[in-house]
Amino acid sequence: MINALRHGWLPRVVLIGFVLVAVQTTLAADMRPFGVSVQVVLAFAASVGAASDADRGAAAGFVLGLLYDLVIGTPVGATALTMAMAGHVAGLGRRFRVEPVWWILAAFTAGGALVGEGLVPVVRVFIGEADPVGWRIAAVLPTVTVAAALLSPVMVPVARWALSVRESELKVPGDA
Repeated sequence: MINALRHGWLPRVVLIGFVLVAVQTTLAADMRPFGVSVQVVLAFAASVGAASDADRGAAAGFVLGLLYDLVIGTPVGATALTMAMAGHVAGLGRRFRVEPVWWILAAFTAGGALVGEGLVPVVRVFIGEADPVGWRIAAVLPTVTVAAALLSPVMVPVARWALSVRESELKVPGDA
């Protein structure tokens, strides 16, 4: 069991998660297009799903969300739930394509990030925040979605390395 932990995907995802949470709280906190913080960790959680499958995307998203919750100080499990859903939704697209091209992976990542960020107000209702949904959601959702799509060409190869996922030898006809 220890050997599986040492050589499995978990240590790599945790290591990348620590780096991305540091980037999220320092550099990305200052990059605020349209007044919205770029969600780097959420983009990686969705990229893991897009690079692998729904199950591994959900598991990695949950781990990344727990890391984020513990570092930021939000209620433990709140962000983990939304990032797990982001990874799961992004991984659902893999059921339709054997090995998607980069722009399809970007679309899967964007879709996962959209669902993950869209669930944040729902989770905030359950944890008892006074005003979880405001008019800002109209700026937050498109900004986070586009940022995740733009980050995916960098995040998907990192996710493949973290999960030891190789590109498939099988190609769909027409994907030369």
